[in-house]
Amino acid sequence: MRNCTKFMIVTTALLVFSFIFAGCAQQKVTRYGSVIGLRAEKLEEYKELHADVWPGVLKKIKECNIRNYSIYLGELEKGQYYLFGYFEYTGDDFKADMDKMAADPTTQKWWTFCEPCQVPIPTRKEGQWWADMEEVFHLD
Repeated sequence: MRNCTKFMIVTTALLVFSFIFAGCAQQKVTRYGSVIGLRAEKLEEYKELHADVWPGVLKKIKECNIRNYSIYLGELEKGQYYLFGYFEYTGDDFKADMDKMAADPTTQKWWTFCEPCQVPIPTRKEGQWWADMEEVFHLD
């Protein structure tokens, strides 16, 4: 009986540790950075839009496996603004998730307000609105 009790205690402990460590397993994360210009006359409008992003847009972003999404505002020269976007992608099919987001009616409507504020940069790749950037350094 004693060996059986020890076995059950050890087995239970192993199961508990398995669940704990399974929850701590690292999720695959791909980091993305992108840049776009911002029209000076639309600066305040763009900031106001992003001070209160529509709940449906935020929901769709999360559904598409994006987290830690931030947009930063900078000024290259007096009156020449740009936006830097950063997010982490945790899904398995980036293209499918981006297509899903692009097909969302709420997101499409949101973009009708945001896009007139933006000025895509000339060096972006064909088919891009925001120009992708290359990650050259990361510290975990």
